[in-house]
Amino acid sequence: MQQFTEQRTAETADELWLLQHPPTFTQGRAGKTEHLLDPGEIPVIPIDRGGQVTYHGPGQLVLYTLIDLQRRKLGVRALVTALEQTIIVLLREHYGIDSEARKEAPGVYVAGAKIAAIGLRIRKGCSFHGLSFNLKMDLEPFQRINPCGYQGLQVTQLSDLTELAAPSSIHLPLIQQLLQQLGYNPADLHIA
Repeated sequence: MQQFTEQRTAETADELWLLQHPPTFTQGRAGKTEHLLDPGEIPVIPIDRGGQVTYHGPGQLVLYTLIDLQRRKLGVRALVTALEQTIIVLLREHYGIDSEARKEAPGVYVAGAKIAAIGLRIRKGCSFHGLSFNLKMDLEPFQRINPCGYQGLQVTQLSDLTELAAPSSIHLPLIQQLLQQLGYNPADLHIA
């Protein structure tokens, strides 16, 4: 992501990257070690996004947004809102689940429990990092941290709220909803 952002030009197409990580805690640039309660054998990786500590692991969909915000005429708050609304609309329209965003704590929440986290970095007017969406994973590692720097924050996942087909079945609806939220023509974006 860093290399892509550093090397991109005004003509470089925006990209979305969908992936899963092995079990890893990531600590944002302003992260405080006090939020790492008991990481155990799971590695803690300092990274260059905003925010505190979070957990990534199998069964969590990570969506990296490599977007030229200047070209799209988007501010950071508009991108955060688009990411949040993507999950909110997806949960409502595809699964009948009510969720909400919180301005003071970016992400998406279902009945007070966080189902999606957002952490971004902006460099040269372009975004990288993005969104993590808990689909069907081991949530125990979240108990070893104060998720996103919030003591006692409950975390949930889609498979605890509804019958979930193959987790990959959510990829296309997620991308389509994000494209709609950002006002993209699908031909404008390369999906890796």
